[in-house]
Amino acid sequence: MRSIWNGAISFGLVSIPIKLVNATESHSIAFRQIHTEDNGRIRYRKVCELEDREVSQAEIGKGYEDADGSIIPISDDDLSHLPIPTARTIEIVAFVPADRIDPLQMGAAYYLAAGGAPAAKPYTLLREALKRSNKVAIAKYALRGRERLGMLRVVGEAIAMHGLLWPDEVRAPEGVAPDTDVTIRDKELDLADALMDTLGEVDLEDLHDEYREALEEVIAAKTSGEAPPEAPAPATGGRVLDLMAALENSVRAARESRGADTSAAEAEVRSLPRGRSAPKETGGKKSTKAAAKKTAPARKSTSKATADTKKTASAKSTSKSTAKSTATTKKTAAKKTASRKRSA
Repeated sequence: MRSIWNGAISFGLVSIPIKLVNATESHSIAFRQIHTEDNGRIRYRKVCELEDREVSQAEIGKGYEDADGSIIPISDDDLSHLPIPTARTIEIVAFVPADRIDPLQMGAAYYLAAGGAPAAKPYTLLREALKRSNKVAIAKYALRGRERLGMLRVVGEAIAMHGLLWPDEVRAPEGVAPDTDVTIRDKELDLADALMDTLGEVDLEDLHDEYREALEEVIAAKTSGEAPPEAPAPATGGRVLDLMAALENSVRAARESRGADTSAAEAEVRSLPRGRSAPKETGGKKSTKAAAKKTAPARKSTSKATADTKKTASAKSTSKSTAKSTATTKKTAAKKTASRKRSA
């Protein structure tokens, strides 16, 4: 993996040379902007407003726009003299329990790779210290022209760093929660718990980006000149008027999708009084009667088949006896005729 930043971790008086590499990668499909009439690429060009001409990257610098619209140029030399001790250093300032970090603060993730053989021992020392303490390190570092906050933690046998937002960059959730007074009943909470238990856990390795896969199919179809696959019709869902019914149906559907015993789910859900009629029986006497009805014609057909078989066998036996009797009569008549001839 290519490093994007080289520096050192400052761990008290210990300095650990490291290389910063991206820990994540994006698999999103990128599109180009085109002219719909002829598919020509749409490109953005950097133009100076005063001279009305395109300028190269070498001619482009930085500037701060003041409130009155005037531009104050800031050179790289100005930035290099900033009094920031973290210019090339990840400075650890504290160690705290991991649950002290609000996930809202977490940003980009990086791996910290040891910068050569001399860094191996102090790198391993910091890693093992983090493991044994069950804490994470809070650090400051400078990247892409600004000082940032980071959290160092152990991932496998490596040290990873998560960029953190500064606390004043996280907005308070004011006005987000509903301001209407709502009463949640214990029965509704019980069903919500049952639904959570039924859905259970998931192995994150089994999750994948279905949208990207579908998009790849569309691109492949258009590349080969075929019609893109049609999207399934979206499920038509109305407003949820009965929260209890929606929870009950959700629990039942979740159990069925996991091959669980739906009768047990029915019993568990229906045990809560709802003032509704009991569900119709799906088994028991009704099923036994239906089975008996189905069995009766089968027995009749079997008896009929047996009778037909006996008749056929009897007919064959009679036929054989008749044929044998006829043959015997013919033989007797032939003997008498022969005897008469000899006598004559």
